Amino acid sequence: MKRVLVTGGAGFIGSNLVKMLVLEYNCSVTVIDDLFTGDIKNLEGLDIEFIHGTILDKDLLKKLMKDKDIVYHLAARNIIVSTKNPREDLEVNIVGTFNVLEAALHSNVEKVIYASTSSVYGNPKYLPITEEETPKFLNFYSVSKYAGESYARVFYELYQLPVVVLRYSNVYGYNQTTKNPYCGVVGKFIEWALRNEPIYIHGDGEQTRDFTFVTDACRATILAALNPKSAGEVYNIGTGVETSINSLAELIIMLTNSQSKIVHIDKRDIDNIRRRVLNIEKIRYHLKFYPEFTLKEGLKKTIEWFKKNEQN
Repeated sequence: MKRVLVTGGAGFIGSNLVKMLVLEYNCSVTVIDDLFTGDIKNLEGLDIEFIHGTILDKDLLKKLMKDKDIVYHLAARNIIVSTKNPREDLEVNIVGTFNVLEAALHSNVEKVIYASTSSVYGNPKYLPITEEETPKFLNFYSVSKYAGESYARVFYELYQLPVVVLRYSNVYGYNQTTKNPYCGVVGKFIEWALRNEPIYIHGDGEQTRDFTFVTDACRATILAALNPKSAGEVYNIGTGVETSINSLAELIIMLTNSQSKIVHIDKRDIDNIRRRVLNIEKIRYHLKFYPEFTLKEGLKKTIEWFKKNEQN
């Protein structure tokens, strides 16, 4: 794994992955990002090649992939953008993913890692959720990400393109800045807590999620690329621990010594998944991945980062 292309590498997860690839694995990394939600500042100080471009540009993708060993495909429109603009979701998340897979096939890359989402599970029948759970689509984002998975599967079955699908669950951590209007809930809660402002929770707060620290998510992503037996597989990336949004807010208030109060407000259209916690036995068994950070430990590190980088 010497020469690597990361799509969406200036984004939240992507930039953390790039940093790990460069500093810990000594990779030569090229990043392509349209900076729709990514930020070039996330890559400051890293010796990489940055291309301001889009995965809808097929010719550019072919050029960038010519000499690459591994492709990490993280570029996407997220769930909030997808709800507001379904056609853009379709174009970037589905057509863009097809473009990446096609270019990787023609360039004979060793492995493609496709970043999908646990949102494809919807409201599952059983918990914790295994990779065999039947998908249930409650928003455009989950549809488009699963479509990308399906194309990845076909490229693998028809052309033996070595693709791995990773279903991330509620990743949080460094670079999840509230300056990005599509920031996740952890970043928002931390900023409000540090300012002693009310913490707003949509609904009753008893909805649950499996919160995954970004360092763990990136480590799992790299393991998926390195393991020769991972091609054609789908893996959950989470912790196996279920946490309510109320409990998350209370823990952040405690860790920041905040005077913030929790305020419950109306649900949003995207707040339609009641419970989520992933079964991670498959990735433990196949890739020897074990989450290193508890939620409390990950939040502490994220809070430290916020204090250093985000407070005015």
